[in-house]
Order: sequence, then structure tokens, then C-alpha cells
Amino acid sequence: MTTTTTTTESPSADAADRELKARHRALWASGDYPAVADVIAPLGPHLIDALGVDGDVDLLDVGAGAGNASFPAARRGARVVASDLTPELLDVGRARSQREGLDIDWQVADAERLPYRDDSFDVVTSCVGVMFAPHHAQAADELVRVCRPDGRIGLINWTPAGFIGELFTTMKPFAPAPPPGASAPPLWGSPSHVRELFGADVDVSGTTERLRVDRFATGEEFRDFFKTTYGPTIAAYRNIADDHERVAHLDWAIAELAERYLASGVMEWEYLLVVATLRR
Repeated sequence: MTTTTTTTESPSADAADRELKARHRALWASGDYPAVADVIAPLGPHLIDALGVDGDVDLLDVGAGAGNASFPAARRGARVVASDLTPELLDVGRARSQREGLDIDWQVADAERLPYRDDSFDVVTSCVGVMFAPHHAQAADELVRVCRPDGRIGLINWTPAGFIGELFTTMKPFAPAPPPGASAPPLWGSPSHVRELFGADVDVSGTTERLRVDRFATGEEFRDFFKTTYGPTIAAYRNIADDHERVAHLDWAIAELAERYLASGVMEWEYLLVVATLRR
């Protein structure tokens, strides 16, 4: 049986934080993120392989979206809770899990205030998900808190120097200003940043790898796809919608960046694979 449970905000969440999270929900609900997830589909199974998930474990997928890592974990027999801030993405995953007959529990949850008890899960995963929570230390503390002693945390995060990291750098001058206290998402792709976030009680192994993407023939094709499907890109264009010169400039900049990464119809998108073990 697959279910969706909507959680309530913590009483300590102030109005500014609730507004920020509402904007994040709207950001990731815009466009068609499941179409983007199809492009990066190999990442989820790779993360589950790296963690050695097999059989009788309780697994929490944070920032699960439509379930890139949740599905391969469930197919291996894990008891999976797929959590995300955006209900629209969970709806896509839930419908798919029902079609496939997989028992995945789809729950709305804030990565910075996970509604689970301490030491609840053997494995905690996030595939290019938790990196987009604005307050990195708060999100990292939550990943550690809900993971059992000697449990494992597995992450895949885009790196600052890789293609998606460069895309965010390219979009930054055109995008809405980040909220106060927010950290840049690609920092989660730096091993030193992740080690600092997790602290001394977590052994962190980080490996930089690349995803082969053969979906786009030209830089313009990539730009047009992300312009209509990817929430952060949609937000950048909306922010400058009335300035035709800036729109044209961003059109050129994204296409030019993608073209530089294309070689014979193939791009390589760099990411950091993190496998961490709790020692507490």
C-alpha cells in the first residue's frame, strides 16, 4: 500500500521561513521536474548501489522528488519513506509506484525540519535534493539526527565546478536574490563542505564522478528544455521577463555554456557521490 502523509509546520517555524518554503514549493512545482529527472535517471540506482542497499532496511529519501532513488531502493526490498517539500512531485512518484506495485510511503516534509524521531532510519539518501535546502547546516543536522548509529547517509550533489554548478553561476545575475542566510546549492558538491556540515562523528567518503548525458544535440536544445522544465531556470527567466535584452543575454549565455560541454552530442555533468557512516 502506498500512502501520502502531509505534515504540519513546526510551531517554531516563523512566518518568514514559512514564506520561504512556500516559494521553494512553487519553484519546484513549476515546469516539469519529472522530465528533468528522466535525464538524470541513472543517478538514483547508482546511489543505491554505492550504499549497498539490499533487503531489510528502513530508508528515508530526502528531497525525493518523484523518486529517483526511492524506486531502486524499494525494488531491492527496502522499506522506503520518500519525503519532499513539494506535493506535486510526490504525486507523480506515488502514481508511478501504484502502477508498479511498489510499497513506498510518500510524505510531504521539510528537509530542515524532518518530522521523524531521532535514530529512525538505517539509511538516509538524497539525490540532488537536500542540496537545495537553503540552510545547509540545519539540513545536514537533520540527516544525521534521523539516521541510526552506524547507519549510512548517501548523497549525490552537483559540484560547483561542473556543468550544473556553472549553470547556476550563469543564472545568478538574472535570478531573484537568495533569502538571507541561504547558501549556494552547489557547495554541497564540495567534499570539505560536506565534512564540515556533518562534523567529527560522521565518516565521509566523497568521490567526484560524471553523468553521461546524450539527450541534447545543441546548446539551444538544452536551453529550451531547461527553460520550460527546470524550476530554477524558469524562476530566472520570470525575474527578467520584462527586460528583453536581459532575456536575450540569458538565452545566449545558457546555450553557449551547454555548447561548451557538448562533444559529439554528449555532455558530462559532474557530481559528488557521498557515502557517510555515523560513528555515534
